[in-house]
Amino acid sequence: MKSASLQYANALADVALAQGAADPALKQLADFGAVVAGSAELRNFLTSPAVPREAKHGVMEKIAARLGAGKIIRNFLFVIADHHRTHILPEIIAAFEGVVRQRQGIAETEISSAVELSAAQKKRFAQTLERITGKKIQAKYSLDPTLLGGAIVRVGDTIYDGSVRNSLNEMRARLTAE
Repeated sequence: MKSASLQYANALADVALAQGAADPALKQLADFGAVVAGSAELRNFLTSPAVPREAKHGVMEKIAARLGAGKIIRNFLFVIADHHRTHILPEIIAAFEGVVRQRQGIAETEISSAVELSAAQKKRFAQTLERITGKKIQAKYSLDPTLLGGAIVRVGDTIYDGSVRNSLNEMRARLTAE
């Protein structure tokens, strides 16, 4: 189903980016997904082949209106309901976020450090990572009490390990090799 999710995500990204509404579409779709994820009854209703398409559209319309979702998201939800793809909505949402961020040239990063980083340190991390990746960095910071010092940075599938433990392990390997 990954390819189906990605196809729907790309189609929605095409429309949302063309209309300059990518960020609102991301939020609206995530909000809708959270509502669906929070109710097993709603999930069953939307994924059931026994429920008529018009009934699904009506419920989706009401939820979307309450959330303040725009026409792009409402129409997209109708399309996935019509094509019996509501069951992969969480995968579509995740793929859509990835596709939009990629097309906007944004790299999401996770930075784990031994201590709380200052604003200046966070800024230096962002500048260095932007230079390395050539993308705008959107970082999430966390504390990792298992680190002795330093930091571990994950950008997509790439990990930069600047922890003290890693440095000590590298030093140990060099000393035992000599």
